[in-house]
Amino acid sequence: MKISSIQRQSVITLFSTIALTGIGFLSTIYFAHVLGPEPLGAYFLLLAYYGIFNLIGDGGFGGAAVKRISEGEEPNEYFSAFVFIRIVLLAVSVTTLLFAEPYLKDINSSGIFFWILIALIVSVFASSTGTGVYGAGKVGIFQISNFVEVLLRFIFQISAVFIGFGVAGLAGGFIGGLIAGGIANFHYLELKLVRFRTSHLKNLSGFSFWIFLTASGSLIFSYADTLLIGFFMSNADVGIYRTAFQLTSVATFTTLALHSVLYPKISNWGAHGQVTEIKNSLARAFTYSLLLAIPTCVGGWILGERLLYYLYGASFVEGNSALFFLLLVQIVNVFMYLGTMTLAALNRPKDAFWITVIASIANILLNLVLIPIMGITGAAIATLIAMTLNALGALILLSRVIPVRIEYDPVKNILCATGLMGVFLLFIHFFLPLTHVVAVLAAVIVGAVIYIFALFRLDQKIHDDIKDLSINLGVPWPRWL
Repeated sequence: MKISSIQRQSVITLFSTIALTGIGFLSTIYFAHVLGPEPLGAYFLLLAYYGIFNLIGDGGFGGAAVKRISEGEEPNEYFSAFVFIRIVLLAVSVTTLLFAEPYLKDINSSGIFFWILIALIVSVFASSTGTGVYGAGKVGIFQISNFVEVLLRFIFQISAVFIGFGVAGLAGGFIGGLIAGGIANFHYLELKLVRFRTSHLKNLSGFSFWIFLTASGSLIFSYADTLLIGFFMSNADVGIYRTAFQLTSVATFTTLALHSVLYPKISNWGAHGQVTEIKNSLARAFTYSLLLAIPTCVGGWILGERLLYYLYGASFVEGNSALFFLLLVQIVNVFMYLGTMTLAALNRPKDAFWITVIASIANILLNLVLIPIMGITGAAIATLIAMTLNALGALILLSRVIPVRIEYDPVKNILCATGLMGVFLLFIHFFLPLTHVVAVLAAVIVGAVIYIFALFRLDQKIHDDIKDLSINLGVPWPRWL
């Protein structure tokens, strides 16, 4: 294909992310109608606790290993050191979980403790193979393996729920997906287990400490609201909140794709002093992330209530007020996610940590105050405020290392095209009945076409970039575009 490696890997990552999100939406719709919000809430709590204890089992060494392996010096030694550390930390995470078990009433009452334990053990194999493939720069392979993991997870889960296993089916499918993803990565893993030295452990440790602390802050953003909703409210409220959050994930397609692709690239460019490549790639990443996040936010504001009702059921409409703020979270997430990623890739994990820990503390305090008063809407507001603080801090610290710029003209064109789409959706919302899921989905599709058409007419550069990429991939370009 006549495209750059970044474009190729971005396309693979983007389309796999779109496919996985689509599969996730369909499966969650099925689970919502068959199980209802309470079992879904228990499963979301499983994911939250798994994320926390898996972080202990990783200790930040996964990110450190990707960084050192991507630099190209002694990759086998660093990979081997990581596998050793990962096994040691597994014992630490499992021991911590066993000691904490009597105090975690919500996981005992939901019956998910055993599944968390099994998932932590399986994660050692899955993370080791994934780190080796990703660190070696095989981003496309890594993303395809993730696709296999999530696809098989959903197949296992849907089958188990259909048979009648409920929460156990969701948990077992999650573990089955981890095993499948690990096997897929292992097939393409070229790194070998070799003898390593103490110096390799020290090099990983120095970098992993700050990654661990930064990742801890990221987990707070990801799970503090979930855990505190579970503490103050009920599993059903957790299910409603996380389902609304999942609906906003449409806005993250390009952000996730570019994050995965650019981290090893920026790491390599930074090691060789190629600042111009970093500056230009990051600016373009902001633009193409906002290209999807902004219209998703506006469309979600207008049609969110109807989407929640028809896709998930009447009980999930309670999440509409939280959805309003969670859509804004995804716009702010573009700058936070890419900014902290670039800091870490440029050997500045300490900077990423300090701003993340401040924002994380703010997130916890805001959740503690707002959830008892405003429920799940308070959790969404807390997340938005804290993530905005994190994004601003990350960009300020990054600007001290490299020039950080926003492509203002393309962003302005994105806003104008979004405005035209919003006018159409508002007309539909107020003057035409949206009394069936087909009508709602049709409004979404027509709104998306209006946005794309308007954007391509306003911004020739974006039009030409996407057209050239499509042609080079062998995809016919519509004449009307």
